[in-house]
Amino acid sequence: MNVEAGFWGAGILILLLLFRVPVALALMAVSFGGIAALIGVQPALGVLSNTPYSFVASWTMSAVPMFLLMGFVAFHSGLTGGLFEAAKALLRRVPGALAISSIFACSGFAAVCGSSLATAAAMGRIAIPEMVRAGYNPGFAAGSIAAGGTIGALIPPSILMIIYGVFAETSITRVFIGGIGIGIVTALSYAIVVLVIAWLRPDIVPRRPIEDEKLSARAALGKVWPVLLLIVLVFGGMFSGFFTATEAGAVGAAGSLGCAALVGRLNWPVLKQSLLETLMTSASLFIIGIGAAMFTRFLGITGLSSFIASYVSDAGLTYVQLMLIVVLIYVLLGMVMEPFGALLITLPVLIPIFNAEGISLVWFGVVVVKLLEIGMITPPVGLNVFVIRNVAAKYATVVQIFGGVVPFIIADFAVIALVVAFPGIVLFLPSLL
Repeated sequence: MNVEAGFWGAGILILLLLFRVPVALALMAVSFGGIAALIGVQPALGVLSNTPYSFVASWTMSAVPMFLLMGFVAFHSGLTGGLFEAAKALLRRVPGALAISSIFACSGFAAVCGSSLATAAAMGRIAIPEMVRAGYNPGFAAGSIAAGGTIGALIPPSILMIIYGVFAETSITRVFIGGIGIGIVTALSYAIVVLVIAWLRPDIVPRRPIEDEKLSARAALGKVWPVLLLIVLVFGGMFSGFFTATEAGAVGAAGSLGCAALVGRLNWPVLKQSLLETLMTSASLFIIGIGAAMFTRFLGITGLSSFIASYVSDAGLTYVQLMLIVVLIYVLLGMVMEPFGALLITLPVLIPIFNAEGISLVWFGVVVVKLLEIGMITPPVGLNVFVIRNVAAKYATVVQIFGGVVPFIIADFAVIALVVAFPGIVLFLPSLL
């Protein structure tokens, strides 16, 4: 073991990331260089040649492109287009109905997508123009969709949760089920934010109900039955134990293709675009994962992870103190990094710590994903905010959107505090398995 080399490697990695070197390349370069310096070039070449295949060929990782394909087919074929209309029809009498409907529509879209960026982009195109026409403050309207998009990575199928499950060697199905609890609590907390602002500041969120005689709950629900069928098919089979989370990806991809064909929306342009986006997204995720797998081996050789876990145990940190440190780490990383990179460079260090402390890795995985999604709406990176800026450029500036997400960020930290204080919010549903 050479803990000092581990610290040097971690420091060089941080330096490379600060210089905007792509996360995958930075992870690979540090890992290869560190292993070569410690035990020789030939072992380093062995790791470099074996890791890509061993990581990508993992049976569990096959769920990633399958769930991505399910989401892209559902989106490009228009299966998810009626979610906002259905939510409006059901919530039309509630103050701030359009904003709350968009948040719940994001939750529904999340159940067939797994990506916060895709959720925000899809709902932003539909909901923001309508909210602005109804008198909503443009910054708040855009901010509510940017925040609602973060639910895309909380409610399964979540790509972040799959990656976490692989690296933490824990049940992806249990992490998925735990994500349902925090996803629902997050959606409800966002709805409460809208209701409070509608009550206090009707100039920002109008209180009046939606006046649209064309809205019909029956007709709106009729438009979203393919999505509901897909959700029941995937989650019903997965949570009943009929098939695993990995197999659920294949079932979901086949189900989305079948539903699109059933409603007459599956054609070559839809299939081509869905396949291309699945391939590009999968490739970008896998190369980061390969770099992280190499970095994990490097840290294992140096013994840094074990050293830090032992140090934390000897320091006698309380549960609350440990969680405050973790929250601070991910909030700071979320400000400057995209979620996958932040997740994969921290797991090799943090998982041994939580194992040593006897804290559930299922619970930790759900909390980490939630913290990473907060980073999607915090400046200066805030990827969801910039996605919304692209789809709603004529309505709000980046500064206005960041201002609009502030109340939702406060709600996010309240949710984190609740989950830390009451872990059962996450663990109750997994405990039923």
